[in-house]
Amino acid sequence: MSEIDILSFGETMAMFVAEQSGDLADVGQFHKRIAGADSNVAIGLSRLGFKVSWLSRIGADSLGRFVVETLEREGLDCRFVETDPAHPTGFQLKSRADDGSDPRVEYFRRGSAASLLSVQSIVAELLEARHLHATGIVPALSESARQMSFELMTRMREAGRSVSFDPNLRPTLWASQQQMIREINRLAALAHWVLPGLSEGRLLTGFDDPADIAAFYLDQGAEAVAIKLGPNGAYYRTQQDQGFVPGVPVTKVVDTVGAGDGFAVGMISALLENFSVPDAVQRANWIGSRAVQSRGDMEGLPTRAELSAGSEAANREQARSHTGSHAPTDPLWERACSR
Repeated sequence: MSEIDILSFGETMAMFVAEQSGDLADVGQFHKRIAGADSNVAIGLSRLGFKVSWLSRIGADSLGRFVVETLEREGLDCRFVETDPAHPTGFQLKSRADDGSDPRVEYFRRGSAASLLSVQSIVAELLEARHLHATGIVPALSESARQMSFELMTRMREAGRSVSFDPNLRPTLWASQQQMIREINRLAALAHWVLPGLSEGRLLTGFDDPADIAAFYLDQGAEAVAIKLGPNGAYYRTQQDQGFVPGVPVTKVVDTVGAGDGFAVGMISALLENFSVPDAVQRANWIGSRAVQSRGDMEGLPTRAELSAGSEAANREQARSHTGSHAPTDPLWERACSR
């Protein structure tokens, strides 16, 4: 039996977060952290006790060493991270948004070591993992990284492993929107669990209603689709069931980046623990709500103890409010849940 619970892959960048709000050009002090949707999910799953292997590439530079050391402190198995002596580790600058709005991010990743990920990076041992998590970011980095994404997802699915996929659209990395939609939907067709945001689902499928978006991916072979609705919660659909799970109220939004990654952590962890899809969505909503209350992309992701304590508190609150899984009084959700 494999010692790897979950395989995740992608690009982890160094991130310099502004200590003051305002234009990045005027900021004089930054705090160094790491960033990357794929590794955010990997870290979140590791904090919950899963054995997670990380597949990536870094430059032979100080930022690359910082990235790997940070991931290893989070418990990730980084044995399969390649060091490239000719290409640098990518990095980004992130503004500070004190009003709860989305921060501004400037990327410096073109030609990075991770953009040269390829099928040659795949090691046989990794294919023994119980689960694969993939996103739409890696295939946007380069043609070779795209081929690797397809190869990994295809081989894992054919081997009977479960596969999750978050579109995580990055339009500026693609040659055209048409190409992005085509390639992302090809990848989604290889996943068991598809986790788009509502705006992503609308762009990728051409449908407005969550039920129709979910049906699009179920028809392609997905077993479950969960559509993120931000603070409103999420809509889910399987071949047997569908419904709406309300969001978790948040007093103050500190940083919106990473909320979707927290949602993925909740869904994947719960489904691997054989929770029902509605219960998985409830966990996903709660972890997503924690993510927006912390500054940084992954700092708010909980440990197993924090998850247990938070879940108990959320259950008590839900029992008091009697909200159950009722959808908001919006015709969109009424239509979706009647299909």
